Amino acid sequence: MLGRLDRYVLTELLQALLAVMAVMLIVVLGGVMADTLSKIARGKVAAALLLSQIGLRSLEALVLILPLALFLGILLGLGRLYRDGEMAVLAASGYGPRQLLLPIACIALPVAAVLAALSFWLAPNAAAAGNRMIQEASRSMLVAGLEPGRFVEIPGRDAVLYIGEMNAEGTRFGQLFVYNEREDGLDIISADAGEFFRDAVEERYLQLEDGFRVEGTLDSAAFRTMRFSRNSLRIPDAPETQLKHPTAEIDTLSLLEDESPAARAELHWRLSAVLAPLLLAWLALPMARSPPRRTRYGKILLALLAYLVLTNLLGLGRAWLQQGVLPPYLGLWWIYAGGLLLAGWLYRRDSRLPGGGAG
Repeated sequence: MLGRLDRYVLTELLQALLAVMAVMLIVVLGGVMADTLSKIARGKVAAALLLSQIGLRSLEALVLILPLALFLGILLGLGRLYRDGEMAVLAASGYGPRQLLLPIACIALPVAAVLAALSFWLAPNAAAAGNRMIQEASRSMLVAGLEPGRFVEIPGRDAVLYIGEMNAEGTRFGQLFVYNEREDGLDIISADAGEFFRDAVEERYLQLEDGFRVEGTLDSAAFRTMRFSRNSLRIPDAPETQLKHPTAEIDTLSLLEDESPAARAELHWRLSAVLAPLLLAWLALPMARSPPRRTRYGKILLALLAYLVLTNLLGLGRAWLQQGVLPPYLGLWWIYAGGLLLAGWLYRRDSRLPGGGAG
């Protein structure tokens, strides 16, 4: 049962957490949108998938920003109490660092539960669904960035294409015009209609119907004109982005059955999304201590440095697990052990300082 002081501290922490979350979500959503728009411009993602891709990728981004938001929220919330001298009053009443663990746990454990759902279930499913939607869209002209009513540069070719009409599925089009500059001259194609298809080896083509093709050079008056009833125009695929961690799309149950180093590394990485925020929440308690009237944001840089060190160590440990440098049973536990020792030492030192109130 939470006491009045516990509820007061919890309210401070929750307000700081929500404020940090709001700012970080705006920044992350902006970055996700910019990256998605860049992929659409390069023809790697269909424009129709913009909103769905932003939503699915935002779930993956939450796994990264929630631990930092929790860390900064606790640090700022407790820092406000120290700055205004309220912690000195609470410590004099017997409410010290040990008592602060309860409201911190009340906010850290629900965040860890949300991260567990995201890391073990929602984020892998979102990544798999996003790539599945892109693969399905790649069977239409939409993924090539081709849109009716405007000139578009064909990915992988020094050519400009215009399509006057296109059906909703992106498979049929009308009124096509292509201007292509080659080393040996110009190549201009026009067609009344056509369709998009993939051949047996998944190469992308535009099947043109009832059109003309003009070839020649600018320094010569000799141009050759051909009329065709059917012609095929290949659209090169945009370079595929290789996933740094292909196991990120595999569901957790399948990973548990897989004994490969990559699968073990992915499991430990998903587990870190739950354990790392709990470690950061405990580490924030001694780090938040400061003299009264000290600037509220004085320790933000130190907190960001601690977060970067932890995340880089986790990333390094993940890579070592994938490469077989670390045994699977060791996993990333050595990082947590080091963090717990540091947090425990800081906590004990904080409890012994004047005004610490070991309680």
